[in-house]
Amino acid sequence: MLHIINKSPLTSVSLESCLNTATGGDILLIEDGVYAATRGSAFEAKLRAAMGRFKVHVLMPDLEARGLGDRLIEGVSPVDYGGFVDLTSNNKTCQSWL
Repeated sequence: MLHIINKSPLTSVSLESCLNTATGGDILLIEDGVYAATRGSAFEAKLRAAMGRFKVHVLMPDLEARGLGDRLIEGVSPVDYGGFVDLTSNNKTCQSWL
């Protein structure tokens, strides 16, 4: 399953709810959700801990648009829009966490 998170972990519980509820799959961080994938963020430790259960991806154009392209956490896979399409087509189901 592909879990899509578009809210910042500082203003929403979307990512935390996903990590606490889902048992595995791919996570794609888009829009303000990309803040969770940055070194030094308040959510870095939780995201790193979840990497054993989930494969974490970040939409690189969204990360770069926020000036954070050089702060990506090691182990998080950057994807472009084509990679976003590939993730949606390679996963049987998708869940957007609001």
